[in-house]
Amino acid sequence: MSLPPFTRRLLPLALCTSLPVLAQDAQLSTVEVVGRTASGAYHAEEAAGAKTELPLRELPQSVRIVTRQAIDDLGATKLDDVLDYVGGVSRQNNFGGLWDNIAIRGMPGDQNVGMATLFNGFSSGRGFNAPRDLAGVERIEFLKGPAAALYGSSEPGGTLNVVSKRPLWKAAHAVEAYGGSHGLKRGALDSTGPIGENFAYRLNVAVEDRNGWREHVGSQRQVLAPAFTWKLTNDTVLEYTGEILRHETPLDRGVVALANGRLGAIPRTRFLGEPADGDVRVDNRTHQLILSHLWASGWTGRLGLSQRSTGIHGYSTEATALQANGLLTRQRRLRDYDSDDLALQAELQGRVETGNLSHELLFGVERFRFEMDTRMLRVNGQPYAIDIYNPVYGQAQPTPAANTDTFERQRNTAFYLQDAITLAPAWRLLAGVRVDRYDQTLLNRLRSTQTQQQPSSTSPRVGLSWLPTPQWTVYANAGRSFRPNTSDAAGNSFAPESGRALELGTKWESRDKRIGATAALFDIRKRNVKTTDPSDSSQSVAAGEIRSRGIEFDLAGQLSSHWRVNASLVWNNVEITRDNQLEVGGRLLNVPRVNGSLLAVYEDALANGQRYGIGGGVTHMGKRLGQARTQDEANAGTAAFELPSYTTAKLVAYWRMTPTLRLTLDVDNLFNATYYTSSFSRLWVAPGMERAITVGLQAKF
Repeated sequence: MSLPPFTRRLLPLALCTSLPVLAQDAQLSTVEVVGRTASGAYHAEEAAGAKTELPLRELPQSVRIVTRQAIDDLGATKLDDVLDYVGGVSRQNNFGGLWDNIAIRGMPGDQNVGMATLFNGFSSGRGFNAPRDLAGVERIEFLKGPAAALYGSSEPGGTLNVVSKRPLWKAAHAVEAYGGSHGLKRGALDSTGPIGENFAYRLNVAVEDRNGWREHVGSQRQVLAPAFTWKLTNDTVLEYTGEILRHETPLDRGVVALANGRLGAIPRTRFLGEPADGDVRVDNRTHQLILSHLWASGWTGRLGLSQRSTGIHGYSTEATALQANGLLTRQRRLRDYDSDDLALQAELQGRVETGNLSHELLFGVERFRFEMDTRMLRVNGQPYAIDIYNPVYGQAQPTPAANTDTFERQRNTAFYLQDAITLAPAWRLLAGVRVDRYDQTLLNRLRSTQTQQQPSSTSPRVGLSWLPTPQWTVYANAGRSFRPNTSDAAGNSFAPESGRALELGTKWESRDKRIGATAALFDIRKRNVKTTDPSDSSQSVAAGEIRSRGIEFDLAGQLSSHWRVNASLVWNNVEITRDNQLEVGGRLLNVPRVNGSLLAVYEDALANGQRYGIGGGVTHMGKRLGQARTQDEANAGTAAFELPSYTTAKLVAYWRMTPTLRLTLDVDNLFNATYYTSSFSRLWVAPGMERAITVGLQAKF
């Protein structure tokens, strides 16, 4: 596979020494390093996304943080690589491999727009977002439960905040190179340091090329992530974070299940699209500027600006129906999608003492402008079918005709307030509220129609923590959330989704703060869930209601000087409680009742001073619904299509040959299990990857 010019320009830089990185040993999570880490921490003490100085043990909320050490131990280069190691997270429709999409605590978002996420506290879910690369990421914060009181539009099950790597004030440089199964080639550079007394930079670069384990489905990606910190005065700091990402791969809807729901009728490697379509390109550009100032009174002011542009461009061929003889009809599509997102945040944070109470107050205002231009052409027909048992590619390709041509504009103004109160030495109260006012306009250029709505929402939350001992916390919280529904192709607008969540839990942290655990019970409900209109399957109505109940357990940290572990176990019952089309009492797509994971790594030193580490991970995902079932199908006794449960294992190891040079080995799907990660229907089923071996060499200088 030939490399594009952009890749060819960056590859010499990323591989300038033909070696990759080893980070310095670090026992505390507050110590930042460059490159792939060793002997770091799994347990974190605070979360930036919570926007409070309360330690995580005192916060009345379940938060799961995937630290840089855990990312590196997993050999993760993209967000998808860590998802199975976070309790209560399940994969959803990933748009043929073009974006990330998950449900937290069984609460998925809109299947057509991907999941809502944050990047350094700014929304990064609007638009069309490529699978998240982790080259410039320091940690990933899974804020479980409602976050609308701080961030507005979101899911009641939880919100994901990605925290980028920051510039350091001591020079450090690292390079990495990887090669492995299915033609994997990846190089990365991480460089940071001061330029003068008041300015520091950081630069992360990554380039990757994969032939892919599925036939005709390779991928290429390039990441450029610059950042700087500029100390304008002793009390005023200007920070910039940027990320430019290009991801190119064919849109791959996966394999099909037969009419009786049987999977495995064709090899999991078989591609059912058309190779002549070529790659679909996803472009993401993000720029953030944050100006902060510490006032003499001890209060901190923060002004942030975020600008993001995204786009998806390219052809694809996607399954529409499977006949009994194995002939699969397909539809050819051309997507030309672009979006632009500009957001402004202003915050003031500080402490106030009132009698015996101590308040940590946060006042904020946010304004954003989002524009999305969506143009799709499509065509289908019998002549463009393919035999799933004996595929023949290279047929004459039909020319798509206009199907969707819309321009959507969103405006939003929000005000929010949060108060973290120390009621007594053993009691903490966290309360917050946010008021959002949306203005949403959709122009349908094919029908020459325009619709407009101005939904508003007030999202409160309250939580209480009791600290009976220095290690234990008991907490409870309640909150509400909302998310505006997208309009359909006909220009119909819908009432926003609204959710409410209750949570009761306990936390434990060791005396040395090296290991922590959380156990929680939750009950979540969401209304106005958009579903198919029973009188017209091409349209939608906001009539659904779903409920999620469960119990979850997370543990992460350093068991001893040699062992670190990460474990999770979740039982989650999600069902449809009201709908005019889908089965009432039925489950939701891709959400298992049980999932769990364990990652353990052992480290020690050889007699000559060289260090080594070896470990592994096991993940389990229970059975999941693979295609939505209507009430009529349930009444008729039609069997539900289910994705089977699966268990996978992985092996991780490293050998530090010198203080600056390290060799790593990662083996994913160690026993080459056949499994399926998610599904949208019987025609679009995503198979899990075959066994893959990756060898890396890392160096620092």
